[in-house]
Amino acid sequence: MAADSKKLFVLDTNVILHDSSCINDFHEHDIVIPITVIEELDKFKKGNDSLNYHAREFLRSLDGLSGDKLFAEGVQRGEGKGKICVKLESEFNEDLKNNFIQDIPDHHILNIAYITMKENPDREVILVSKDVNLRMKAKAVGLTSQDYRKDKIKNISTLYKGKVTLDNVDLDVIGKMYKGNGEIDPAKLKLEQELHPNEFVILRNGKKSALTVHDAGMRVLRRIEKKSAYGISPRNAEQIFALHALLDPKVNLVSLSGKAGTGKTLLTLAAALEQKKNFQQILMARPIVALSNKDIGFLPGDVNSKLDPYMQPLYDNLGVIQTQYPERHDGKSSKVKEMLEDGKLVISPLSYIRGRSLVNVFFIIDEAQNLTPHEIKTIITRAGEGTKIVFTGDIFQIDHPYLDSHSNGLSYLIEKLQGQKLYSHVFLEKGERSELAELASNLL
Repeated sequence: MAADSKKLFVLDTNVILHDSSCINDFHEHDIVIPITVIEELDKFKKGNDSLNYHAREFLRSLDGLSGDKLFAEGVQRGEGKGKICVKLESEFNEDLKNNFIQDIPDHHILNIAYITMKENPDREVILVSKDVNLRMKAKAVGLTSQDYRKDKIKNISTLYKGKVTLDNVDLDVIGKMYKGNGEIDPAKLKLEQELHPNEFVILRNGKKSALTVHDAGMRVLRRIEKKSAYGISPRNAEQIFALHALLDPKVNLVSLSGKAGTGKTLLTLAAALEQKKNFQQILMARPIVALSNKDIGFLPGDVNSKLDPYMQPLYDNLGVIQTQYPERHDGKSSKVKEMLEDGKLVISPLSYIRGRSLVNVFFIIDEAQNLTPHEIKTIITRAGEGTKIVFTGDIFQIDHPYLDSHSNGLSYLIEKLQGQKLYSHVFLEKGERSELAELASNLL
């Protein structure tokens, strides 16, 4: 008998919690939902986090498709698409019984996927999971397994960096950037590739250089002046680029990526405070990635005690800025305290801010690499008139158990929004925290 070209995909719970519309992405292939997944989704129905949203949305979608055959041969997902069915629990297969603890939900999902493979010898059965441990267990018993790939970046090494360096530029061209209006037509540089709007360009010849930004609307490269913000001065070209983007009123969305110590959060907070008169409120938030995959409720103390460890890095950056202004001078340090007390500057977990309508707000999301692509989209779509959103993070330092450098929301944002006139991105490479911190970051 010829093998069926239509595949059978068995979905893990975390795939659905990552993307509730995932069943639309398997085209003509069939989908199996283990009954264990339905039971686990039931625990996530209540709440306001994205996990709760995805659980509810998927269950509604499944209910809309459901028929008498959902628990048998399955029902059609739509025209040109395969079927979906819910597979009931079965006794543990003999091949698995002696190797896996039976009261673990993941092992029940694995068992259903394994039995599905045995029942369909002429079809390719694939377990789809964002849990690398479950994928390894599946492969150990001869079951094909893969990550959910819809929103993964294919090649992280070619991810947009927001800046390019042009060497051996004519010295006359560099000289002209420091005269008159400091502009030049990029066509005169004979570039090998087209520049994106708001992309930063270093023109260099030996020790002579000029820092520029591409103004796509005016079709010119414009020289960038070094600026300070609320007492914080950039220390390298990348930080000058970042501060320019953060202070540019024409750019409503900024992302800053780079390793720890490159100044992402510090520069962003300084830029926000510098422009505080232009916004009704400054919001600083970061996602909470629970320790050992446990909710913060497992931690000791009241809610403030639970959240302090997560929020402390933001307060640390605020403290650095406050030290630039002793109380006896211009009082900017006390103004920061007043803003905190009056709710003009708010530092909070991201989950406390979701659902708000953000109008005329400078919104900073730190550690954005721990967000899913859907969460990034949800945040940006909350932006109202006059709001500026800044995402900062390191795509190679991820704490979320089901995300990696290819699938996290920050990488997805950079990949999808490059080239948009309202967006600017800078990848910061050089650490400026201290010589010791840079040494450790590079060598350890």
